Amino acid sequence: MLGLSPTQIRSYANLGFLKPERGDRGELRFGFHDLVILRTASELSAAEVPQRKVRRVLRRLREQLPAGRSLAGLRITAEGDEVVVRDGDAVWNPDSGQALFDFTLSDITEHTAEVVPHVLANPKDDLDVHGWYALACELELSSISEAKDAYEHVLQIDPRHADAHVNLGRLLHEEGAPAAAEPHYRAAIETDPEHETAAFNLGVALEDLGKLGEAIEAYKRALLFDPDNADAHYNLAGIYERRGEKYAALRHLKAYRAIVQS
Repeated sequence: MLGLSPTQIRSYANLGFLKPERGDRGELRFGFHDLVILRTASELSAAEVPQRKVRRVLRRLREQLPAGRSLAGLRITAEGDEVVVRDGDAVWNPDSGQALFDFTLSDITEHTAEVVPHVLANPKDDLDVHGWYALACELELSSISEAKDAYEHVLQIDPRHADAHVNLGRLLHEEGAPAAAEPHYRAAIETDPEHETAAFNLGVALEDLGKLGEAIEAYKRALLFDPDNADAHYNLAGIYERRGEKYAALRHLKAYRAIVQS
């Protein structure tokens, strides 16, 4: 009914997200609140949110809510690559715990259209590195070229800002310039050696550049900090398959399947 496998449902129950009762034959019997949470998990999966991220979000939400408060009373949705939670007027990202403003895209576009020309024309205005970074993230919704300029400003102020390097690298990469993205991913790793996203993105860039040996090392680095990174396992399986290393390819493909089916 929900599009979830029995294994996935048992996993959510075992992690404590659900409170099923046992029937006369020992079967699990789910209540209304359980079904709401399972429907949420199903909708996030349908939005291509990885299962590992769904579980992580639900776990962090449980930690963020007051004791006794059910997850079923929240509205949990996927917006792009992020999961957003709404509870009345409150909106936040459960991964970071950061509160969000519930603007529509038209609101953001109108706001940035007014603010950005002035800010970019007056770089000495009172905007610190955090302000520039927040502006750059916001600009990604309305103007990629101006977002890149804003990330460049962040790096002029703080050349070791790992997230700015990762985001600027991603924008360059998405424009078809993996060679331009590579040094930004490497700079992020140099600043933050445990930056999993930088390691994974570097692997993708190196793979696109045909540097398969270096790509393998980058993907392995990403898995060192997140062994459940299904995409890293999948990409490694593909590289090993191309290199004729069947056993290594199969090992990572099995790991990929285990993660996405859990």
